[in-house]
Amino acid sequence: MNAIVALCHFCELHGPRTLFCTEVLHSPLPQGAGSGDISGQNEQAEEEEGGIQMSSRIRSHSPAEGASADSSSPGPKKSDMCEASGCRSLAGGHPGYVSHDKETSIKYVSHQHPNHPQLFSIVRQACVRSLSCEVCPGREGPIFFGDEQHGFVFSHTFFIKDSLARGFQRWYSIITIMMDRIYLINSWPFLLGKIRGIIDELQGKALKVFEAEQFGCPQRAQRMNTAFTPFLHQRNGNAARSLTSLTNDENLWACLHTSFAWLLKACGSRLTEKLLEGAPTEDTLVQMEKLADLKEESEGWDGSEEEEKPSSQPDVVEGQELSKCSPETSLMPDCNSWNVAHRRLSVFRSLRHMRQVLGASAFRMLAWHVLMGNQVIWKARDVDLVQSAFDVLRTMLPIGCVRIIPYSDQYEEAYRCNFLGLSPHVQIPPHILSSEFAVLVEVRAATRSSLYPTLFDDEQSLNKYEFVVTSGSPVAADRVGPTILNKIEAALTNQNLSVDVVDQCLVCLKEEWMNKVKVLFKFTKVDSRPKEDTQKLLSILGAAEEDNVKLLKFWMTGLSKTYKSHLMSTVRSPTSSESRN
Repeated sequence: MNAIVALCHFCELHGPRTLFCTEVLHSPLPQGAGSGDISGQNEQAEEEEGGIQMSSRIRSHSPAEGASADSSSPGPKKSDMCEASGCRSLAGGHPGYVSHDKETSIKYVSHQHPNHPQLFSIVRQACVRSLSCEVCPGREGPIFFGDEQHGFVFSHTFFIKDSLARGFQRWYSIITIMMDRIYLINSWPFLLGKIRGIIDELQGKALKVFEAEQFGCPQRAQRMNTAFTPFLHQRNGNAARSLTSLTNDENLWACLHTSFAWLLKACGSRLTEKLLEGAPTEDTLVQMEKLADLKEESEGWDGSEEEEKPSSQPDVVEGQELSKCSPETSLMPDCNSWNVAHRRLSVFRSLRHMRQVLGASAFRMLAWHVLMGNQVIWKARDVDLVQSAFDVLRTMLPIGCVRIIPYSDQYEEAYRCNFLGLSPHVQIPPHILSSEFAVLVEVRAATRSSLYPTLFDDEQSLNKYEFVVTSGSPVAADRVGPTILNKIEAALTNQNLSVDVVDQCLVCLKEEWMNKVKVLFKFTKVDSRPKEDTQKLLSILGAAEEDNVKLLKFWMTGLSKTYKSHLMSTVRSPTSSESRN
């Protein structure tokens, strides 16, 4: 959380003063708080709280901490300080406090004033306003104020008991300053509760000291006898005491540093930004529909129907896989740990990994058939390898266009699945092998491979296989192909993009082309526009090429029922309203 938390005090001699502040540093410590100013490497104290390591280091004192009266310093002049440290928190040679957050590599630095002149001016102005004009009724409680130029402030004013002060109490405030108004307002309940707890602890300690002093030497009767003493003389002879004296706590500033640092860390962790997507995506709608269908189907099942279900028919789930191993797999003996670990590595991890293994031309042919909706057949003994290949390839398609049979002992027609896994002994009909609407990937034992590949090398783990990609309609290398395929290949070849970034690129590309599919569906299926108008629309959408048109028509089958019914209802509603009139 990029904010500053400060404790402020209203001095009867000098007015509002900043006593102690904690700020967040995302970069190396500024001058006076970093290793360049360290005069000794001895650590005075270290403690752990909430994952934050607090350390107080001895270093040369910076002017902003009140040790210098140089006019260039952003801090107040020494002549403005109270003699009894009423306007000062840390002693002249105190180094301040630094906490290191190990999780985020953020430093929390506490001292009397910010070292940066601009931050000092912002904190100074907020301090003056919190203890003068920006107060709530009763002068004790929370209030919000600020502007875009000087930041926004959450301020909580309170009183501390002091037997020697006028009215037996002194006025303080704890302020939180940041530039994000919305974030600060949303953090109001959290800040109010935590700051109120800090204030209650300070007031409780001060009350004990006040009661002890009043019991030993009551001040009220003594003041009645000196009621006619000029006030100015009395005030000048009674300088404000320090907060450590009022609370009788020598470790007060270390405790406040820990509390303020935890407050900044916790307040920054409790709120996160989320992208509001508005209407759900097509993939989300399709997933919801399929979950609803599965729920209805499971409720209608009887135990007898489950027993009578033929085992020869493989399971088909759109957008989802149900693994069905071959008899060879089920009869295999238990493998040792080395074989199990090696088998887990013999899988495809991403589209980029598959492209590296298959080669650029073979991958382009395979990806082209996937995007066009042609049947993709994998023949291999390794079920996990086939499963991983389908998991990777399906990311290029909308969920509604995915129909998978992970592994089968017989060939299944294309209308049942567009991803089919087969064992090596299964015979594929000749017309399928020569068809331009199917592609076959045969996984064979490599003729040249290491018998003992490196266990932790993913590339070598697949060297024992040879992948042969064949089709009745091979994609020419110079063919333009669908636009989305060219963009996918550009993302895969860009080594500056990580795998996670490529995945997000795929999501954006699919959503872009699904929007074009929606427009084309509305234009052709709902409005029934002529072919000439459709061709003009495709030109506007940048999809007039043959491959792009085929892709759009295939992806149209993946539209959700919810979207289709919504379009049909909106089209019928004007007609029905006119008929009523």
